Amino acid sequence: MGRIVTPTAQFPFTKGLMPQEEMLELGKKSRKLVIGIPKECNPSESRIPLTPEAVEMLVAQGHEIIIEKDAGKKTHYSDQDYSERGGFIVQTPQEVYKSEIILKVSPLLLSEIELLSENQTVVSSLHLNSTAGQYLRNLMQKRVTAIAFESIRDDDGALPIVRAMSSIAGNTSVLVAAEYLSNVNGGKGVMLGGISGITPTEVVILGAGTAGEFAARAALGLGASVKVFDDSVKRLMDLQNILGQRLYTSIFHPQVLEKVLRTADVVIGNITQEETNGTYVVSEELVKIMKKGSVIIDLSIDKGGCFETSEIREHSSPSFVKHGVIHYCVPNITSRVARTSSIAMSNVFAPLLAEVGQRGGLKQQVKDDPGFRQGIYIFNGILTNSYLGGLYGIPSRDINLLMAAF
Repeated sequence: MGRIVTPTAQFPFTKGLMPQEEMLELGKKSRKLVIGIPKECNPSESRIPLTPEAVEMLVAQGHEIIIEKDAGKKTHYSDQDYSERGGFIVQTPQEVYKSEIILKVSPLLLSEIELLSENQTVVSSLHLNSTAGQYLRNLMQKRVTAIAFESIRDDDGALPIVRAMSSIAGNTSVLVAAEYLSNVNGGKGVMLGGISGITPTEVVILGAGTAGEFAARAALGLGASVKVFDDSVKRLMDLQNILGQRLYTSIFHPQVLEKVLRTADVVIGNITQEETNGTYVVSEELVKIMKKGSVIIDLSIDKGGCFETSEIREHSSPSFVKHGVIHYCVPNITSRVARTSSIAMSNVFAPLLAEVGQRGGLKQQVKDDPGFRQGIYIFNGILTNSYLGGLYGIPSRDINLLMAAF
């Protein structure tokens, strides 16, 4: 009787080369994440970084999501919406801050930093204001890793959170400007846009990025005359191609900018001081020559602003008048449409967190993903952003050099 030869018996090393072994190796690499979402303490912040649907997806992948009671209330997500999809609802922030990763929208308050412990990771936005220096030093003392989500880049080199929020901010800025041109809100009673027989309102946009694109779309849709400035001719050309029409564009030539500002009804700025080496695009002298009752919307106020007359305000008191010009300078303008903004943010955070888990944890993600690494400004208590170091007089180290030793 002949002996039956199985594949394993015939090729004794086949088993070690089969795909199952590699899959088992990948399975061991993935890791459960414990993610905490505290309730925002900033009264003007209404967004939440993960929707109930995103929580359900992450829980299904084995991760644990801890959410403070009423964290989604301002976005009209109830605690039950989250608990039914696998989230753990806790009563106090102290319980949330025991999590491995703290995920929130606004920067932590100094009192919230006290709840952190060593080796935790904080993912939030980063606002450059009068308290930012102390904020950085306190995080460094806690020896945590801090990530500014607006600086994280994807595989294409783009900024996914910035792109999502900027598109919403651009649209919203035009709607806000329309409100403040109205006499109901103290404006001069001008409709943003134009109708037959009436000269259209003039909207000047500083910056041809995503926010500028969507602001231009909204303003053009209403019938306004739109003028866009940027320091890159390529970006201006790309904007015209995207919009599919010719519109007034210019580089930042001082005399041209001054001439345009004299007749502008609305000026929307989205140029950060980091891009201009710490200088303002529009000086106070230029604001003085603007028409009385015109409106300034500073979308870069969280990064220092691009108007010298800008002052950070909250949603409870968002505007002020200086030199006869109405200023709207709220850092989180997208919080005005919290539900839309939360869904947009969640669409980025959910797959990103899933990837972190699949890679085996946040430190491995930092090591493997250079785009994610760009979001880090503090790594284990060490400042890694040279711009912030120079701005606030804090020594910094290159994150890539730190990773080489990791």
